[in-house]
Amino acid sequence: MAAYLLLALAIVAEVSGTISLKLSEGFSKLGPSLVVVAGYAIALGALSVVLKMGIPVGVAYAVWAAVGVAAVALIGVLFLDERFNLTMIGGLLLVIGGVVLIEVGSAQ
Repeated sequence: MAAYLLLALAIVAEVSGTISLKLSEGFSKLGPSLVVVAGYAIALGALSVVLKMGIPVGVAYAVWAAVGVAAVALIGVLFLDERFNLTMIGGLLLVIGGVVLIEVGSAQ
């Protein structure tokens, strides 16, 4: 359970870093640029601990990446005035489906 909570922290940190990357405007704004560096450092550090705790790398990375992609896409639409269409929704559903299959496969 603790490993999945730490994985959630890694996801939140990575999403924060990615959104801040857009807000930093090419690292020309100090505040968001610092959040990018801190977010990715926390994300990768937490992910490395998660792997030491026993979650298989394929499962941890698949969950981290898929939830991160979905969260960044949703935040982009809701707060950054980015467009979203049915093709993109289909792509996200395929990513999520892929993670589910990886989870199921690792449990066998």
